[in-house]
Amino acid sequence: MKKLLILGAGTAGTMVANKLSPVLSRDEWKITIVDQHETHYYQPGFLFIPFGIYGENDVIKPKRDFIPPGVEMIVSEIDLVEPEQNRVRIVKDNRYLYYDYLIIATGTQPRPDETPGLTESEWRQSIHDFYTFEGAVALAKKLRTWEGGRLVVNIMEIPYKCPVAPMEFIFLADWFFHERHMRDKVDLTLVTPLPGAFTKPRAAGLLGNNLDDKNTGLVTEFYAERVEPEQKVLVSYEEEEVPYDLLITVPVNMGAEFVARSGLGDELNHVPVDKHTFLSTDYENIFALGDAASLPTSKAGSVAHFAVEVFTENFLRYIEGLPMLEKFDGHANCFIESGFGKGILIDFNYDVEPLPGKYPLPGIGPFSLLQESEMNHWGKVMFRWMYWNILLKGKEMPITAQMTMAGKWS
Repeated sequence: MKKLLILGAGTAGTMVANKLSPVLSRDEWKITIVDQHETHYYQPGFLFIPFGIYGENDVIKPKRDFIPPGVEMIVSEIDLVEPEQNRVRIVKDNRYLYYDYLIIATGTQPRPDETPGLTESEWRQSIHDFYTFEGAVALAKKLRTWEGGRLVVNIMEIPYKCPVAPMEFIFLADWFFHERHMRDKVDLTLVTPLPGAFTKPRAAGLLGNNLDDKNTGLVTEFYAERVEPEQKVLVSYEEEEVPYDLLITVPVNMGAEFVARSGLGDELNHVPVDKHTFLSTDYENIFALGDAASLPTSKAGSVAHFAVEVFTENFLRYIEGLPMLEKFDGHANCFIESGFGKGILIDFNYDVEPLPGKYPLPGIGPFSLLQESEMNHWGKVMFRWMYWNILLKGKEMPITAQMTMAGKWS
């Protein structure tokens, strides 16, 4: 019997288990999935927790609820991958799991400990994050009593999960403080290592204009080296300083530690793979999906969804000895919450930057690309239901994994 081992039961790992389980014969294949946590988090929802829009029940469910019948789930930390022996050592019972094919889908995690000063005396006091459930809850408590001042949102390093989330936080904060009749008491600033508000120039222009409209400062090409928590100053490698009263940080994002220990990752513990097929550049029976993979596209749930769609078809060819079709194009699709009940939608891939148009039905929509609208806001809101009920369960979506130019104009 052949063995497929999936490491990580987050978004990508759960989706691929649900996609492959029905099409791989149980008489011929054993599928095992390993994760160190029992709880599945709807991570896009963390953004809404600080503003009281979402609560715990909106973003937390048991992982086992989404693992398909016939797939064995093991809850354990992962110690080491030994690719030459085709085996993985897990912490539970110091046990070895053997595989014929391995899928690494353990994501990427915020690592505030990588930045000097970040997690010292002011952590979760005047320095907060919202990329973890605990961080988002602590920040919600802080914002309920904060009386105003200089609020700085900073991005420590590229890449990081959900590239639009820091701007979304700014937009929602602007709305939040307006609703509390204290916007005039808050100075909002986004500090980023990017040359603009976003990685793609056309979208960066639109989002930069939105920041201007909301009277928000933008500091670009700022490479943060450390935080001086007592002085409440963010310091760059060039010794430039940005003062704050409340710092909302997007910490350095890194892949799992076992990836580094196993010699499978780059400097940030993400697994180098072919950007079209997700096959490891070093091993012919190891793949990486989702945020765990080193890909030149956004680390986002939509990318994981489109990637899994392409991977499933390719994997079924690969195990039959057929060549894989190099067809993943880096497709990313992101709703950007812009506040006051409106949103923006962008759709792009490796080669094509976001363009205006209608999505998903050309000329009809109902969503507008690269344009602010109330319908885009409702698309963002509806995505949570789609995530729990369709995406994670591997059900078909009425959109193509490949980006299409239909309905777009330059």
